[in-house]
Formats: sequence, structure tokens, C-alpha cells
Amino acid sequence: MFVGLRRAGIDLSAVRTHSDAANEILRAARVPLLDIPAGRRRSTAGARRLRAELQRGRYDLLHLFGNRALEIGLRASRGLPVRIVVYRGIVGNVSFLDPVSWRRYLNPRIDRIVCVADAVRDHFLKMRPARLRVPAEKLVTIRKGHSLDWYTDPPADLGAFGVPAGAFTVACVANYRPRKGIELLVEAMSALPEDVHLLLVGNMDSARLRRRIAASPAAARIHRTGYLTEAPAVAGACDVAVLPSIKREGLPRSVIEAMAYSTPPIVTDIGGSPELVVDGASGLVIPARDPAAIARAIRRFHDDTDLRTRMGVAARERIRTHFRIEDTIDRTELLYRDLAST
Repeated sequence: MFVGLRRAGIDLSAVRTHSDAANEILRAARVPLLDIPAGRRRSTAGARRLRAELQRGRYDLLHLFGNRALEIGLRASRGLPVRIVVYRGIVGNVSFLDPVSWRRYLNPRIDRIVCVADAVRDHFLKMRPARLRVPAEKLVTIRKGHSLDWYTDPPADLGAFGVPAGAFTVACVANYRPRKGIELLVEAMSALPEDVHLLLVGNMDSARLRRRIAASPAAARIHRTGYLTEAPAVAGACDVAVLPSIKREGLPRSVIEAMAYSTPPIVTDIGGSPELVVDGASGLVIPARDPAAIARAIRRFHDDTDLRTRMGVAARERIRTHFRIEDTIDRTELLYRDLAST
């Protein structure tokens, strides 16, 4: 997005990230990189250095991503003539009764909240009491766009993770959190045929999850891979991708990546997932907290190869046409220019 904004004529600088690959991409696009320490949310050194940069340069906008950047950025910009844009990628976890929320997303100095899905925007608009709600004009939906050109690696060899040849393989790519509903997917495995294997990709180091897997009759068919940089190619090698979230989902990147590889998705009716997956066309949307529904959806794809192929193709096409990085760049540029002119 930042590379595209730079090419569109936006004069911007970016704070150096922990990703060397991302930094190299930004450098190659001639985006100046700033060294701003952000080790702690209320990093005094980071706020001081960012404030000096804002005072030294002529900045119209400060775009903040994540809680740590938000707290540091709001402290650094206090009293300066700079407009504040913040990104919100998940539903909920903001409350009028929580003092921390007022230091972050409810801070009145924020000019725009970029919501990754309409579900995120709707949550702000429905918060109670109504008299304290964020004004609708502060909330804008800009979905995170992708490009199919980013997904050119061949599908991974699942045998490396203990999946036998010919097995029907279900991918779940996520870092373990209770709200992801992974235990429900594990429970659903016991109702599925013996040729169905589950790959849990990501940081799944949870004692609770380990106990649930060990107690499952399907334990031998459940494989934890740990964190993988090649997670999209792993999902691309699987027959179906499942994200059984029970709350607060935004627009899950792991589902987008699976869809880009023509792997049909199964998601719950939580947050922005139904905005991503069109039920019955580019995947299946099922009720949350329902292991039986998860099992039935997986079984549909297991038993119907044509359905799996058709929805996989439709899933990839949906990413190509409805979640384009070009649209993200264009809408963000429009937001920037609108704010800078007022």
C-alpha cells in the first residue's frame, strides 16, 4: 500500500519495521525509513523521537497501526497541526468504560478510523451509550487488498508435516487465541472420516489446546506445524481452509491467502468473515460455536469434488475482483488528500 501511495505522488515516510523484507521493499520504492523505538506502548523515547521528526518535517498526516503505535503517536503529536488516521483490524474490545480505550480509539484527537471491514465500522456505530459514539464521519471502511501475483509459490509438500498421501486435508492458519475457536475444530474432527487430516499452522503452543488434541479420538490425524513463513503455500496444498472464530474477527488474512490459492474456505458468521466469503458461492459461512456445523461443512467438500473445485475457483476470483490492492491504495490516497485539504 505504501509503495503504491508513493507512486501516486504521496510524499511519505515510514517507521522501520521488524521485517527486513518489508524494509527492503520500502527502500527500493524510495520511501524514507525512520528509526523510532517502540519497544513499549508508552515508550517515552519513541514518542520523543517521533515528535522531533514531526516538528522537523512538514507532515500533514500521521497514520498509526496497532495499539503500541497509536499510544506513542498520540503522545508525540499532542499540540501539533497534524491530522491523525488510525487503523482498526478487529471487531470489539473497545469500551466507553475502559480508560485505555480513551487513550486509543476513542481519543477525540483522532480524525479518521480506517476499518478493515464494515463489521468493524458497525461495531463503533452501535456502541452504547449512543451519545458517546464515534461520529459516523470519522469511520471509513477500507478493506485490505491483495494481488494474486503475490501467491506464486507452488503448493507445499504436506508429507513433510506427517500428512499421508491421498488424505483429505483441512488447513487452519492462525496464531492460537481463545477467540479463534480452534478447540471447536479439533472437536469436529472426531465426527469426520478416517482419511481427513487437520493441519494447524501457526503458533499453537497452548496447554489447553494440547490437552484437547490429546483427548480427541482423531489425535493421530491432527498435526501442528508451528509458525511457517510459507503458510499460504501450505493452505494452497490443502483441500479446504477453516477459520472457526467465535468473536472479534476482522478480515482474516489467512482466509484471503487460502482463497488466492483456490482453496475453498469455511468461516463462521463472525465479524468481517461473511464480507469476505459469499456463502454457497465462494465458500461456506456457518454458525459460530458449533462443532457439528464445522464437521458438516467439511464433509460437504469431502464428499463433493466438483463443489470443492467450483468454490475454490470462485474464491480466487473473488479475491481478484473484490479485494484488490489497487482499490486499497486508491481509497487511502483519497482519504489522505481529503484530510490534508481540510
